[in-house]
Amino acid sequence: MVDLVYRTIMVYFVVLLVVRLMGKREIGQLSPFDFVVAIIVAEIAAIPMQSPSVPLWHSMVPLAVLALLEIGLSFAALHSRKLRAFLDGRPQVVIEGGRILKEEMRRARYNLDDLLGQLREKGYPRPEDVEVAVLETSGRLSVVPKSCKRPLTPEDLGLSAACEGLPEVLVMDGEVLRECLERHGRDTAWLEKKLGEIGLHPDKVFLATLERDGRILINGEETVHK
Repeated sequence: MVDLVYRTIMVYFVVLLVVRLMGKREIGQLSPFDFVVAIIVAEIAAIPMQSPSVPLWHSMVPLAVLALLEIGLSFAALHSRKLRAFLDGRPQVVIEGGRILKEEMRRARYNLDDLLGQLREKGYPRPEDVEVAVLETSGRLSVVPKSCKRPLTPEDLGLSAACEGLPEVLVMDGEVLRECLERHGRDTAWLEKKLGEIGLHPDKVFLATLERDGRILINGEETVHK
């Protein structure tokens, strides 16, 4: 029993390492190569847990080889467009100027039900409203609507809009993120003073963020002014 627990823990951490090496991508965004690696990893990882008589290194060595192969090909693909096309495939334009390109859909083995469904998900139920639709290598559909069908933007109205940027998280689950404070030239004493003005202590705050204009929001609501 102890040996089985030890094997399971070892395999778990090795598989976790291999998966992390595959990068920050969702399952639906895995390339065919990454998907094959994931299947092989699952099969190899199960061997030492199902068969205690099999030495643990019989699983560790293939997993290490797969990890090295993943890293090597990923780095090589960074500098080779042809290799990227071989591993991931190429995007395909399936709608152009509101017209469905049947031949491209046939090459991609992509049917009308899938196309119309993904267009509806994007908010464009009619193909004629779409200027360009591209079937990405991940299988997702990227849609560029016709200019007369896209939402208005401040630029369309001749208005200037300031870049809002991303808020900086200062407190999460009662923990002060000091590195975030330091990026803005602040410290814990400054934060405690600001929160103290409304009778709060960082330990009691679920989420506090610093906006680009200097405001501090507590749980998404403005309670501390700049």
